[in-house]
Amino acid sequence: MTFDEHDHRRAVVAEMHLRRWPHISAPSQVVQFLRTITNAERGDEITAVVGVLPASGDEMPRHLAGRLAPGVEATWERHSEASTLTLFLAPEASQAAIDKALAWAAQLPGKVIRATRLHVVVTEAEAQARLSEFGFSHDDLVTCRLCPEGRERAARIWSDFRLRDDGFGDILIAAADMPLATLSRTLQRLQELGNYRNLALLGLPIARQGWSELDRIEGELDKLNLGLTRPEVTDDELMALVSELWRDLIAQLSSANYRISATEAYAAIVEERLADLCIEPCSGHLSLADFTQRRFLPAVRTCMAHRRRAESLAQRTSQVVGLLRTRIETRIENQNARVLASLERSAQRQLRLQQLVEGLSVIPISYYALAIVDHLIESTKHLSPGIQGDLLTPALTPAVVAAVWFILRRQQRKIAEH
Repeated sequence: MTFDEHDHRRAVVAEMHLRRWPHISAPSQVVQFLRTITNAERGDEITAVVGVLPASGDEMPRHLAGRLAPGVEATWERHSEASTLTLFLAPEASQAAIDKALAWAAQLPGKVIRATRLHVVVTEAEAQARLSEFGFSHDDLVTCRLCPEGRERAARIWSDFRLRDDGFGDILIAAADMPLATLSRTLQRLQELGNYRNLALLGLPIARQGWSELDRIEGELDKLNLGLTRPEVTDDELMALVSELWRDLIAQLSSANYRISATEAYAAIVEERLADLCIEPCSGHLSLADFTQRRFLPAVRTCMAHRRRAESLAQRTSQVVGLLRTRIETRIENQNARVLASLERSAQRQLRLQQLVEGLSVIPISYYALAIVDHLIESTKHLSPGIQGDLLTPALTPAVVAAVWFILRRQQRKIAEH
């Protein structure tokens, strides 16, 4: 049967399958490199790995495994921002084959963030006998039992989680009676715990560096708040300050957000791996859980505190922007009110001036009206010789003036009503 598959279906299904290590038996050694890889280095890494390990057919495989030589097996896995290469060295492997495998692993692209050697022996007595050759610091020694199948089948580990002179970290494991499949799965989880722990801690330097920058931004924000209460500080000055402050804060958030988010995600995986290992403390010694809680969790909390503080400063800056906007709007409203008051006073002056002009216009209109009346009287003298125009015109003057005033007032009322 054929059907139209989603482009990502097979990748999603493959992601759900656990990529297990091969069975590990004691005695043996496991060497693992964890590298951070940039996008530009991915192609070179794939070329280098596919040239040695059998290809899966994918252009960008996520997991490859194969045998490099008798007694030397390898697995490679690609993660979102890192890759792991694990070498499994059996007792029958020749030193020449081991050296060749290590030389190939060392020259792969990327920056090594963790390199470890797991030394697997059979019994705790054998492990105790070999402790001195590793030079573990007594004060920092971590030892505990890993009991995913119960105490009667527990393995025990020893390490001080410090780097040796060659750049590797060493962990000594006594397999005891743990089944091979369980031992492989347990050691894989142990390595994942350390790998995700180191990846999570990449956020700590960024958080520490950003803390001083947040101190500076907070100081500038306090100055800006003070400037809002001082009328002599102009809005333009405040706007320039808040723009610069917001730019610096966004730059800080942008530069740290991805790394801090990754730290949070990796820290959650570390907690899961700790729970999966079912750690049982050994009396008088620091356990892996204690080591993680005392040293790893405070670092993660520092990163989370950086994020919370940055977000808090962003909220405070937004509040300052709101206050500045309110100040500007209030200032504009006050200016508009003053302009409107000035316009109202001007309109009132113009109205009074217009009323004055209209009042004075009664005189010329009355003058012209009386002149017309006078001409009418003069033109009617031959019809009524008894009319005395010199006396009649002055007598009509009050009536004409009153009539003109009344007509003008009536027209003003009509205009006002409309």
